[in-house]
Amino acid sequence: MRILLVEDDPELARGITEFLRGQGDEVAAVGDGMEADRLLQQGGFEFALVDVGLPGLGGYEVVRRARNRRQRLPVILITARDALDDRIYGLDLGADDYLAKPFQLAELAARMRAVLRRGGGESAQIGFGPLTLDGEGRLAALDGQPLALTGREWEVLEALVRADGRTVPRERLQAEGSGNALEVYVSRLRPRLETAGLLIRTVRGFGYRLELARDRS
Repeated sequence: MRILLVEDDPELARGITEFLRGQGDEVAAVGDGMEADRLLQQGGFEFALVDVGLPGLGGYEVVRRARNRRQRLPVILITARDALDDRIYGLDLGADDYLAKPFQLAELAARMRAVLRRGGGESAQIGFGPLTLDGEGRLAALDGQPLALTGREWEVLEALVRADGRTVPRERLQAEGSGNALEVYVSRLRPRLETAGLLIRTVRGFGYRLELARDRS
């Protein structure tokens, strides 16, 4: 998943960036609102994490401009302001969630997953080769045909699809796939996907990634 991180605290930005990249995400980190607004206008991001207290152009204004352009990517506001009025204001502008500092990175990841599960923004419908996932209805299709998935299978497969061919660490998939049962879900998914030329590749000692079979690429 391609994420825009807008945070002017270098240490916090570095920590969040390293954490997300460790999960297999692609992160563009900037420290001011004007640069964030410029990058959002270019498009291509699937998620945005935006600090409220930014130099130049504040986080609220970054979100307001994005929504005025009808950009629907999910947004979580990050801020030291924890007053109810501030949270309501940010959510009314179009943010999908609000995370108060200080916070644990595990909580940030959980909130991002929750936002994506709600099917918010441009990430509601995603695909990889012959596979498409619709987050709003939790519907899956393979080569245009419905693909029945359990809840845990959906979560594992969704994480792999959002990685867009990058390797997803085992730890992240275990969180999605209920710990030691991860191998069970992967083994159930593999034969169904392989019929359409889609492979779940094991990256030994790290995790899994989706690949298209060579004759389908």
